[in-house]
Amino acid sequence: MSTIISTQNLCKKFGSQYAVDHVNLSIESGRIIGLIGPNGAGKTTLLKAILGLTTFAGDLKVLGLDPRKDRDELMEQVSFIADVAVLPRWMRVWEAIDLVEGLHSRFSRDKCMQFLAKTKIGLDKKVKQLSKGMVAQLHLALVMSIDARLLVLDEPTLGLDIIYRKTFYTNLLNDYFDEERTIIITTHQVEEIEHILSDLIFIQDGKIVLDSTMEEVQKSYFELMAPEESVAAARELGPLNESSIFGKHIFLFKGVDAGKLEPLGEIRTPNVADLFVAVMGEEQ
Repeated sequence: MSTIISTQNLCKKFGSQYAVDHVNLSIESGRIIGLIGPNGAGKTTLLKAILGLTTFAGDLKVLGLDPRKDRDELMEQVSFIADVAVLPRWMRVWEAIDLVEGLHSRFSRDKCMQFLAKTKIGLDKKVKQLSKGMVAQLHLALVMSIDARLLVLDEPTLGLDIIYRKTFYTNLLNDYFDEERTIIITTHQVEEIEHILSDLIFIQDGKIVLDSTMEEVQKSYFELMAPEESVAAARELGPLNESSIFGKHIFLFKGVDAGKLEPLGEIRTPNVADLFVAVMGEEQ
């Protein structure tokens, strides 16, 4: 594997406020990374730095290139979807294909037509005549037809219903992803992507508060559902977070031996949403 993105003390300030605060990351090829954070956490600013869309301080290399100096060369190897509403509404589908083909040397028209053949999208349709789901399908067909090493998805399924969201990610995995490509996804719908993630990054107030592989998460974090008689013993083990539902007490632990938890109740690996709430709660 090769390093796709590396940062050292990456910073971006707006006035006196850090949007990205001394971030250190190393992202390898062949990974699918979930970049998760609340609104205003710094996700989009970090992505803009990676894509060369904003100035920054510190060191940042993307595919071995400096986005500030080598953006033209970098964009030959990067694809990006911001949301489902960036294509001009007046543009016809065939015009969008022509545009991307003219802009990107690694675009394959044949591959794009193969992807679109699986949809109900007509080439002569204008973007404004397509549903949100169809626009997402068109975006994905255009992006998957570019032989890029890095794909950045910033809330790519925003506003779509669950069927289109599931289809979007299924197509992404089956028709695009391989060990030579890396995908970074930001979304608030974390429960829908956690099964495809290899790595997890939580960001809060511009700082990285968790940077882990999903394998490490499964080994390090445990959720305990404890009956009333086990609550005191569970608290003595120092949980990261405690909540209750339907009269059951739920604790989140990091680095505690599962053998110590098993006698206290039911244990399981927390889902990403529960882990996010617990870790962000601890940070705040």
